[in-house]
Parts: sequence; structure tokens; C-alpha cells
Amino acid sequence: MMHFLDNYKQLTARVDALCNTIAATLGDQITCSAGCSSCCIPITIFPVEASAMRETLKSLPSKQAEKIRRHVSEHAEDECCPLLFNHRCLLYEARPIICRTHGLPIIYTANGQRNSDCCPRNLIGSESLLSGISVVDLDKLNTLLVAVNSIYLSQTETAETTLRVTIAAAIAGH
Repeated sequence: MMHFLDNYKQLTARVDALCNTIAATLGDQITCSAGCSSCCIPITIFPVEASAMRETLKSLPSKQAEKIRRHVSEHAEDECCPLLFNHRCLLYEARPIICRTHGLPIIYTANGQRNSDCCPRNLIGSESLLSGISVVDLDKLNTLLVAVNSIYLSQTETAETTLRVTIAAAIAGH
């Protein structure tokens, strides 16, 4: 199934490169770092993201994978992400697209209006307007993710649909 995830892996690589560039451009105005988990809330993800998480889980030593599955199952109803343990993601390398952008300045459309947002811990005291290279355009990113998910679904013969699933359901394989 790994080749069905090629488009998704390419997208995550590009998103990671974009996010790294934004963080480098903004320097110490971005305070997010390992152990910062205020953005880590329960979310839903696309089937392609769920599949990528399960593939990563399969690649781990069985004891580690089982420990993660158990933790996620026990924390499925928590107010924070069920993959969060001691303020760190248990599957960081396979985290969903939205998690890769957390904390960075974003722009998006809601109710026909362009809006911007950023973690309140970042860009403190920044008076300058951000340029286009310093923000993540969520509308464009989500369009790409929907397309990658559609390609994934068309290439696989799974019971999955276009519906989003919780991380707990993704890890459980539902």
C-alpha cells in the first residue's frame, strides 16, 4: 500500500519545507518547539492521512506500536489529541497535515472573508504585516489535500470513504 501514499508523502514533504521556511523567515517570532502542545486537540483526518499513520505504526517495533494503540484507545475521549503523551506526539513523523502547520501564521476564507490567524504565543509584538511567503494558505493546502485523498481513494480498494475519521478511529483501523 505504500505506493498509494506517494502523493501524500510528496505533499507532506512540501508542507514541511514550507513550514520550515516560514519558521526560519520569522525566526524567534515563532516560539513553537518540542513540548509545546497547546494546539494538540482532537481532530478528524482524511482516509489518506489515516492510512499513512497506520503504515507508520506498522513500521514500528510491535511493543512500541501496541503501546501507542493502547494509549490512543485510553485517551480517545480526552480534550487533547489522543496521540499526545507528555506534551509530545507519539507519531510525530506521521502527524496529519494540519498538525504540521500548527502555530504558524495562516490565512483562510470563512463566510466569504479572508482571515488570518496565528498561535497567540507567536508573533508577539510584531507590528509588521506578514508577506505571502510567511503564511500558510489553508484554502490552497486543503484543496491539495482533498485532491490527494481523492486520488488515494480511487487507487485503493478499501472500505474507506471520503469521510473524515478521528485519530483514535484511524489508529484502531476503523
